[in-house]
Amino acid sequence: MQKRGSSSNPENRFTHTKREMEESDLDPDAVSSPSTVLFADKSRTVLSTNDSPDVPFSQSVNPYRGCEHGCSYCYARPTHEYLDLSAGIDFESKIFVKYDAAKLLKEEISKKAYKPDVICFSGVTDSYQPIERKLQITRACLSVLREFRNPVSIITKNHLITRDVDILGEMAKDNLSCVLVSVTTLDENIRSRMEPRASTAARRLETIRFLSDHGIPVGVLVAPVIPGLTDHEIPAILKVVKEAGASFAGYVMLRLPHGLKELFLEWLGTNFPNQKKKVTERILDIRGGALYDSSFGTRGRGEGAFAEQIQSLFRLSLKKFALNSVGPKLRTDLFEPVQGLLFPDPK
Repeated sequence: MQKRGSSSNPENRFTHTKREMEESDLDPDAVSSPSTVLFADKSRTVLSTNDSPDVPFSQSVNPYRGCEHGCSYCYARPTHEYLDLSAGIDFESKIFVKYDAAKLLKEEISKKAYKPDVICFSGVTDSYQPIERKLQITRACLSVLREFRNPVSIITKNHLITRDVDILGEMAKDNLSCVLVSVTTLDENIRSRMEPRASTAARRLETIRFLSDHGIPVGVLVAPVIPGLTDHEIPAILKVVKEAGASFAGYVMLRLPHGLKELFLEWLGTNFPNQKKKVTERILDIRGGALYDSSFGTRGRGEGAFAEQIQSLFRLSLKKFALNSVGPKLRTDLFEPVQGLLFPDPK
């Protein structure tokens, strides 16, 4: 049975009661790796907007809440607490699905008030997590954007995105699509424990090569950079992704909002106990003595001498391997409202 990224299911920060079961009643395998359960997400809108200075997009679509990839570091984990669930195993095993995402997206971008702009997929959870293979909700949304000729950017760590090369390739011909593949580490021992149900690093390199060969602009997001554990891999990662066909790259420092702090440190202690002290000290160093600082401008990079060292290493590696620091500017002037789709002529 494939394990989960979390080893526990702590109470969320909004819960005032605590539930416990007798140890004799617990099946160890069922607790550490429960089956994935899907729930219908009844959201009435699917297009989210933001004005954060740290986020390079203004609108996004996330077809799924929760993510089966189970990444131990995922900053989105605490969002499950708003659903009265845990940021731990619940986040990876109880997935809320926006079955009507494509319909809602079509309705929203058909409105006269809509202003064409790049729509980012996977701004929170991965749109190509395992269940997408069966449900194809992301693909349906991409078909809508192709129809309206609205630009799209996608962030993913799953090889499954290659399935949609027909749509993305067609859009790329008009500069309407680009992809960012997340590559956190090239060390499979770390990757398999840290991102247990995501594609291997080798498969992600295959993804970059495949998309690039089909004319789709591909970049790499080294995210998160985990100080004291993966930061030294930056030059090696940028070297191999360049060879695979990536043309631009960026990075984001490890972020540990709310209860993710305890979850991540628990994961470190279980999987890399010898590195836990070093990693914790480095996190404290780049976060001004705390485990997390949510301040705009520094939350994605950190601050202090060690954060500056990582930033310098990244910049030098970009230059060495001839990678751009930003991706292509996608076109918005080709947007074409599609008439008669939502309200067909009764005749």
